[in-house]
Amino acid sequence: MSEAVLSSGAAVEAPGTKGVMDDFSRDKQVFGMPWGKAMMWIFLLSDTFIFSCFLVSYMMVRISTTDPWPIPSEVFALSFGGDPIPLILIAIMTFILITSSGTMAMAVNMGYRKDRSKTFWLMLATAVLGASFVGMQAFEWTKLIMEGVRPWGNPFGAAQFGSSFFMITGFHGMHVSAGVIYLLVVAFRVKNGFYEKRGGNYEIVEIAGLYWHFVDLVWVFIFAFFYLW
Repeated sequence: MSEAVLSSGAAVEAPGTKGVMDDFSRDKQVFGMPWGKAMMWIFLLSDTFIFSCFLVSYMMVRISTTDPWPIPSEVFALSFGGDPIPLILIAIMTFILITSSGTMAMAVNMGYRKDRSKTFWLMLATAVLGASFVGMQAFEWTKLIMEGVRPWGNPFGAAQFGSSFFMITGFHGMHVSAGVIYLLVVAFRVKNGFYEKRGGNYEIVEIAGLYWHFVDLVWVFIFAFFYLW
């Protein structure tokens, strides 16, 4: 056995290397949490390194370039018949994504209360907000491409601006798109009672929430480094 049972009936982990090996050899849980949640944390940790490399590379390019760097408030301004409004689309996108974090948190809460209906609708709302974000990002890409921005150059200044923009926002957009699909699959399984047939465990909702909150947090850093700097 990998655990020692105390006189009170509680179980304690084996110490040292043996305890770590015992944890990894389990089929249901590892380090006191389900394998699904543990693997999501490991995936998010690896993704953190990737996004960190992207943002650090962006900072190095921004600092080292000799050409004038485009001013984000001008490049990402939109006009609605009057004077251009700086970063208006980016502000709306950020508001939508932060709001989606709130609906996702409420969905996790309702999931643990086993309220199928509210969990479904809150997850659906989160997915709709995520899809709206991706749609706005597609509009933003289209606008810049029409204005001549390319990965190898742009009319606003330093050529590295285009490659940095498309790489960082595109990689994040792929994560949001994948998250929308993931949320929809989990939401409709919740609605159809799939998880209740498997014992009523709604932990998958929390796991989906971990992914979504990570995507939202990454956007906060992209927003700060890319659009405000």
